[in-house]
Amino acid sequence: MLTRPTTHNHLAERVRRLFGTAPCRLQVAALPWRDTGNGVEIMLITSRDTGRWVLPKGWPEAKEPLCEAAAREAGEEAGLRGTVSHLEAGRYFYAKVLASGEEVPCEVLVFPLHVDKIADRWKEKHSRTRKWVNSSEAVRMVNEPDLCQIIAYFCADPRRFS
Repeated sequence: MLTRPTTHNHLAERVRRLFGTAPCRLQVAALPWRDTGNGVEIMLITSRDTGRWVLPKGWPEAKEPLCEAAAREAGEEAGLRGTVSHLEAGRYFYAKVLASGEEVPCEVLVFPLHVDKIADRWKEKHSRTRKWVNSSEAVRMVNEPDLCQIIAYFCADPRRFS
């Protein structure tokens, strides 16, 4: 049985152990999905720096609602539009390497995005690859274990986030 991804307190403790007491910065990610009739597929994209498979993610702007920021990132990074959930599917932590080489701990809130439009042209088309995959492929392709857990939890019952 799949359980809800790791609790916030447990994750906060893991971050403290990994990064010390440096404050976390907040990012948001879209979890783009579609129902094919044969199950759920997730759209993964490559990161611009290392080519790893990731979700569209970035920094929220000003007073932008977090779920809307995630939807905006999906549009900019993957050319996707759809209905974003106001409920987060989970959160995970990672170390963002800035242009200066400095590592900054980030907490990423993940919001499901039910995709209904896929653009042929989008802002970051020439710097990213995108790919639809089933949930087990997504879990194999993504490097962050906590994000893999979120993807598996979401795919087990995506309608709970409607």
